[in-house]
Amino acid sequence: MQERHMRNATAPILLACIIGLACDKTTTPIPPASDTMYFPSLTTASWETRTPQALGWNLQEMPALLAYLRENGTRSFLVLVNGRIVIEEYMNGHAPADSWPWNSAGKTLVTATVGLARQEGRLDIDAKASQYLGAGWTSAPPDKENLITSRHLLSMSSGLNDANQLVTKANMTYLADAGTRWAYGNVFQKLMDIVTASTGRDFRDYFNDKLRTRIGMDGQWNFGTVFRIYQSNARSMARFGLLALNKGRWAGQQVVNEAFFTESIQSSQPINPSYGFMWWLNGKASFMLPGSQTVRTGPLIPNAPSDTYAALGADDQKIYIIPSRQMVVIRMGEAAEPQASFALSGFDNTLWSKLNAVIR
Repeated sequence: MQERHMRNATAPILLACIIGLACDKTTTPIPPASDTMYFPSLTTASWETRTPQALGWNLQEMPALLAYLRENGTRSFLVLVNGRIVIEEYMNGHAPADSWPWNSAGKTLVTATVGLARQEGRLDIDAKASQYLGAGWTSAPPDKENLITSRHLLSMSSGLNDANQLVTKANMTYLADAGTRWAYGNVFQKLMDIVTASTGRDFRDYFNDKLRTRIGMDGQWNFGTVFRIYQSNARSMARFGLLALNKGRWAGQQVVNEAFFTESIQSSQPINPSYGFMWWLNGKASFMLPGSQTVRTGPLIPNAPSDTYAALGADDQKIYIIPSRQMVVIRMGEAAEPQASFALSGFDNTLWSKLNAVIR
């Protein structure tokens, strides 16, 4: 399930620009004619911008969008187009340098790190997980445990019991053969142990070296008893979103293998076609949600573009990737609804209604 976040209560309030652009010195406007893909520097804080006017967006709808965000617990909100910042807002006591937890949006960081280990030839996602974790890593019968691969962990189809989210051997009991049942849960964390076992390096060190540093992110993993949480500032989340938009490519370098990344954003199993390798997929015929075995018809987020794929975390942490618009949308903050959601919430569809009125 989603991890509960840790808050920075001392963050000062940053007054945002009325048209939605950041007002600090780390953005550099560019001529409106440019539509090439841009990647921010790895060594400086500069980040190029576009104005909403240059993109022909409807500025009259901007106040309604920002009011909705502010009134529903948002701390930071960014929109990138072709890698450039078009909207950057900080509110409710949050500032650009402040760190915030990704909750389960961070699962996609694990996916990318598994892909890195795979492309180095260290990890076979179709090999049984016990090859890396050792026999008896679950409480399932040995023949059932041996059915579970890293692919099943990536796709939430291990068949292990999802009733208790504390990832211990005692809690990982057999419910169904791997690949025959989709259920959202924390057993994905075993992928971190598989990366450690296959590379011979602590997952966090490997992640920092192979991914974080190469795209200029900040942030860190915090490993607790139940949850393993990544937290960073909003621009670092946006950097990962930009890597995802470009299917693992950063500037002239293919960081994560493109074929693996492309596979990650396809339906990973037929049970829940709206789920890839820990990415949520819009535009499919049906979807399932955490904690439920109900299959719901229709797309995940009806108001969002059908080609959207997203990293979704508890309390409405969001990374939306929209290839048809070359767009990345980031939202960090408190839960927008009284009842916490582990992934999708009513906030997603309402936000997209407000955002569509702006971006037209």
